[in-house]
Amino acid sequence: MTELLLRWRAGDQECLNRLLPRVEGELRRIAHRYMRMERHGHTLQTTALINEAYLKLVNQAQVDWQNRCSF
Repeated sequence: MTELLLRWRAGDQECLNRLLPRVEGELRRIAHRYMRMERHGHTLQTTALINEAYLKLVNQAQVDWQNRCSF
């Protein structure tokens, strides 16, 4: 993932196409774990949580991703 981030930052747009499915999978795992801790009867869904996280990521201006951890 770090290599893809660095190549994307350097301008290789194809890396974004390879990176997004990996990010989506990881966001889904994190969101699923988070949702298991929610109270019974809550209305938030895993997909909605992933969409919110994605929107926050893409709306950040000029983030200098160094590696997977900073991402």
